[in-house]
Amino acid sequence: MADAPSARERRVRRKRDPEGTREAILEAAREVLAQDGKEGLSVAQVAQRAGVNRGTAYQHFQTREQLIEATATWVSEKLYKAIFGDPAVAPEQPVESIDVEAMNRHLAGFAMENPALGRVWLLGVLSSRRPANDPFWRQYESSFKRFAATELAQSNIDAEVLSVLILASTFIWPVWARAHARTAKERQQMADRFTSEIRRLCLHGTMRPEKKPQLDARRAKRPARRTA
Repeated sequence: MADAPSARERRVRRKRDPEGTREAILEAAREVLAQDGKEGLSVAQVAQRAGVNRGTAYQHFQTREQLIEATATWVSEKLYKAIFGDPAVAPEQPVESIDVEAMNRHLAGFAMENPALGRVWLLGVLSSRRPANDPFWRQYESSFKRFAATELAQSNIDAEVLSVLILASTFIWPVWARAHARTAKERQQMADRFTSEIRRLCLHGTMRPEKKPQLDARRAKRPARRTA
C-alpha cells in the first residue's frame, strides 16, 4: 500500500490546485468554527490546520472576516440544497406544493448535525444589514411571503418575524438537545419532537381565540413593518 502523502507533497499539490487549496482552507475553518466558534478563529490557525503556509492562506482570505463570511456562504448553500433542493428549480416551485413537514424535518436535522456552524450562519444573517444577499434566507423568507398570500394561510402573517422565530428556535434547540441526549438515536428523537411542535404551532397555535377575544382583536391590527 502506498504511503500517505507528506505535508510537503500536499503543499506542492495545492500550489497546483488553487480551488483544492481554497476548499482545504474552508474545511479547516469549518472545523475550527464548529469547535471554538468565531472567537477562536484566525487565518493563521486555519492555515496550519489545513496544511498550507500563512501566505497562501492570506492569498485566498485576507482577513478572518472574509474567511468567516465564506464559511457562512458554504453553510447557506448546504442549507439551501438540503431544504429546497436544486437552486435552479426551487424559486419557481408553487408554494402550495411544498411539503412543509419535510422542510422542517430537514432543517431540524441539519441544525442537529451542524449545531455550531448553523449558529454561526444564523448570527451572521441576523446581524447583516442585507440578509437578502444570503440565498437560503432569501428563499426561506420568500416562501413564507408567498404562502401568506395563499388561501392556506391565516391572515396577517409577518413573514420576516416568522422566519426569524423559526430559524432562531431551530438552531438554538440543538444546544438543549445535545445537553440532554447522549446518543445519536436520542438526538434524532429530540429533532423529531421539535419538528412535531413546530407543526402543531403552525396548525393550531397556543391559545383559543374565542377565550381571549381582546387579544384576537389586537392580532388583526398588525404593526406596520419598518422599512430601511
